[in-house]
Amino acid sequence: MNQIPLVDLHAQYEEIKDEMYKLWDEIFESMYLYLGPNVKSFEKEFALFNHVKHCVGVGSGTEAVHFALRALGIGEGDEVIAPSHTFFATIEAIIHAGAYPVLLDIDPKWYILSPEAVSNYIERYCSKEKNVLKDKKTGKILKAILPVHIYGHTADMDTFKDIANEYNLAVIEDAAQAHGAEYKGEKAGALGDIAAFSFYFSKNLGAFGEGGAVTTNNDEYAKRVRRLREHGQKDKYHHQSIGYNSRLDELQAAVLRCKLKLLKKWNDRRREVASFYNDALQDLPVKIPAEAEWAHHVYYLYVIRSEERDELFGYLKDRGIGCGIHYPIPCHLQEAMKRYKYKNGDLPETEKTAKEVLSLPMHPHLSEDDTSYVVETIREFYK
Repeated sequence: MNQIPLVDLHAQYEEIKDEMYKLWDEIFESMYLYLGPNVKSFEKEFALFNHVKHCVGVGSGTEAVHFALRALGIGEGDEVIAPSHTFFATIEAIIHAGAYPVLLDIDPKWYILSPEAVSNYIERYCSKEKNVLKDKKTGKILKAILPVHIYGHTADMDTFKDIANEYNLAVIEDAAQAHGAEYKGEKAGALGDIAAFSFYFSKNLGAFGEGGAVTTNNDEYAKRVRRLREHGQKDKYHHQSIGYNSRLDELQAAVLRCKLKLLKKWNDRRREVASFYNDALQDLPVKIPAEAEWAHHVYYLYVIRSEERDELFGYLKDRGIGCGIHYPIPCHLQEAMKRYKYKNGDLPETEKTAKEVLSLPMHPHLSEDDTSYVVETIREFYK
């Protein structure tokens, strides 16, 4: 029986191992293990890739979102709008910053935060007082919109920036799933006031462990993130503020430098795989991914929808096809969110999506035989 993984990390390793081990040998010879030449080089290279002034490497994508919020001064007494349809780390980071998460519904076509839902929430629940938006339900000050570029497809950033400009809000990108994705020709990570990336090992650009980065064109925000990642230090043993221990290490930075050179090639191959799936599945009773005219999708995940999702999931797994569900329980209905008093029915599009989404194998090393087998197996299921 064929075995097709959802993600093939070993194939990536085979492509980069010679260059990676050379860099690792240099690191171990020098024993310069953190914030050294590879971190500094990667930060410059990733900033250049995204056409931004600053990239600051941190320990994880969760901390990248957290530090982006903190860099904007968001904390106690503030609230942040975000989608519920995302990995829970997005929401966790808002709470870690001390802010209140306002979770809203998605556009079911692209699974991104609905601009209409954001506008409706502001108009219905917020009042403008002295150039700030006060939430009449919570008494807190709405400070930011945090759209997620989900599955590799960018959010509708111009619309969010228009809303933000009207109400004096910040726009923070969660670009954890969008390495190389574009909105109207501009890279994710360069579209808002500040952005957060994850380098979790399964991502389009992933470390061999954990890692993250914050990108921005704002000098002060970058400076604040650099302080936050290293115990609030302005310089060694001079702690200007309370910070964290969250540094991208040299070994992971070396891995990322090797992979970054291949990212465009790998993303192009993901788009080829997605195009094959789209053509081959379009006559079946599944919903295939849509790509907005303003987006350049990089397919971190290839997500279909089926009303028979659970049965299809089991059928594929039994036949050696790695698949996943991203995400089966919306963030607003997680047990950890009980104190925020969200309930079933609050976000209908998000809740319906969670019951139907299914991620098929998607990585740049899938062969034509692999993708054909996936499609044939799905067709067999619907027979």
